[in-house]
Amino acid sequence: MSRTSHSGNAPGTSLFAAANKAEPLAARMRPERLEDVVGQQHLLGAGKPLGDAIRNGTVGSVLLTGPSGTGKTTIASLIGRYTSQTVVVLNAVTDGIPRLREIVMEAERRLDHEGRRTLVVVDEIHRWAKSQQDALLPHVESGVISLCGATTEVPAFAVVGALLSRCRVYALRPLAVDDVAQVITRALHDHSKGLGGRGLMASLETTHWLAEQCDGDARRALGALEAVATTLGDGAAISVDALSAALGVRVVAYDRVDVDRNAVLSAFHKSCRGSDPHAALYWLARALLAGEDPQIFLRRLAAIATEDIGLADPDALHVVMTAWEAFRRLGPAEGERAVAQAAVYCATAPKSNRLYLAWKDARDAAQHTPSLPVPAHLLNSEMHLRADEARRVPYQYPHDFPGAFVAQAYQPDELQGRTYYRPGPFGEEKRIAQRLAWWAERGGPPLEGDPPSTV
Repeated sequence: MSRTSHSGNAPGTSLFAAANKAEPLAARMRPERLEDVVGQQHLLGAGKPLGDAIRNGTVGSVLLTGPSGTGKTTIASLIGRYTSQTVVVLNAVTDGIPRLREIVMEAERRLDHEGRRTLVVVDEIHRWAKSQQDALLPHVESGVISLCGATTEVPAFAVVGALLSRCRVYALRPLAVDDVAQVITRALHDHSKGLGGRGLMASLETTHWLAEQCDGDARRALGALEAVATTLGDGAAISVDALSAALGVRVVAYDRVDVDRNAVLSAFHKSCRGSDPHAALYWLARALLAGEDPQIFLRRLAAIATEDIGLADPDALHVVMTAWEAFRRLGPAEGERAVAQAAVYCATAPKSNRLYLAWKDARDAAQHTPSLPVPAHLLNSEMHLRADEARRVPYQYPHDFPGAFVAQAYQPDELQGRTYYRPGPFGEEKRIAQRLAWWAERGGPPLEGDPPSTV
């Protein structure tokens, strides 16, 4: 459902009519002045672009991105208040293009008859389809409306490029524990909008505990505080046990659709690549506690085994695939330990990306030389007989020679001497380098790589 309010420069009625005591505590406590916003001084402090633009009334269209409960809706409200615009709030879940058309018609009338601009706040803008987001473009571009989009997603992934290019993007940070504690304390002592008239008491330790449990989400903290307050008499003390019951099970911040999954997977991969098994286990546990499918991580471990470990430890891929099979047979409970075992193995294995680079170089060479003929001596017997007589070089069977090796051409003539795989100095690749060097001394492909390490 959309909502409209008329905002001015001076603090007054909030965007969501905060004076209405039937509203949730978090809505009533929404700041009405920039200086009352906590935790986003990197955006709103003196000399910061967004804060100065709001104070000067020159904001334009913006996209606000950040976790839940960090102040996106509050800042949208303040933009309307400080820029003297009429604020219309659209919810991307319930409102669509028909409602947008109505808002644009009202905005045009308002601009023509009152000289007053309209700020359209689209909450959860990432939930709008591309066609719906495109519908905003001409009106934002013409200046009939200004846009303030709010999203918990990465804007580059969630907002169409044309709209993104017409907005300034500001990233809100999760609130620090002290910031959330300040919000809780303010709500306990505020007589006009908060719980100040109840005389409820909370120790510093209790306030800090609640702030710590909410993972930077002020809305969640105020929700738990309000839930406990409804069960207590005036003047009562708020306990950690009561707050814990109100919060319920602490949910791991994790979205399996887009941002959190990609971020955690990236952190997990980089931890394994960086040889930190402790961090790898932590990120794995974070995701699995949130209900992620362990096979997502097994697929990533298989990629790590070939991309970051390669032939420095050929057993890494075998360990991962065995863990995958164990997980399928054992199920989530016992099977998760197999996933953890594979993660620790890959994190502590010697690292080499030489196979990854070799495959990339070989693919590039094949892509640029797709028509080079196979050397005649490598053809099968029938094809060899069909080749030009000048090309009928006899194939030499390596097992007929000492060491099962004989120098002969295996690549097209134009690529002779080209190397792709250059072994590194660690793990099994050190021994591979020794074999390649032995073959190179006998006329084989040149060895290109680091000298064997003593590590």
